[in-house]
Amino acid sequence: MGISETYYFEKKGAINTEKTLELARKRADELGIKKVVVASNTGKTGLMAAEVFKGLRVIVVTHSTGFGRDNEQEMKDDVRKRLEGMGVCVYTGTHAFGGIGRAVRKKLNTYQVDEIIAYALRIVCEGFKVACEISVMTADAGLVRTDEEIISIAGSGRGADTAVVLRPAHAQTFFDMEILEIICKPRSRTK
Repeated sequence: MGISETYYFEKKGAINTEKTLELARKRADELGIKKVVVASNTGKTGLMAAEVFKGLRVIVVTHSTGFGRDNEQEMKDDVRKRLEGMGVCVYTGTHAFGGIGRAVRKKLNTYQVDEIIAYALRIVCEGFKVACEISVMTADAGLVRTDEEIISIAGSGRGADTAVVLRPAHAQTFFDMEILEIICKPRSRTK
């Protein structure tokens, strides 16, 4: 197994997607990890991940429908079908850190525990928060197990700039999640 070093990007964002996927694949191979969870709003990052992680179980997690506009899904049907044709599982569900709590904030102007946890995780970086969130979402959907190591990949806005090795948890047992390694992340969460 060996000790792994964390790779730090000078800048955050989609410019790091290719390197993030490369580093994550290398670590998956070293650790024998068979499942990779990837955040992908439009499907662009998901399509790249499907190529890089051939032979592994890839689960792409989209934004929830209505995230940007009521009743609209950012990932178009043709992209979803293309991913599914490549053997990728595409999952769309309620955001673990922004479901009903976000509605309370928007309506009553007060934060709930799920969004407070999200803000706390963002002190590492946006991608770290999302990587934790999508692992919870896929565990709750039964797509990953809580007793297995997975790689979770996410980013700051678009693309991917963060990859972690973790043991996921369900939402109701969130604090049982175990972050085992940070493969890569932006050095600064603001630049």
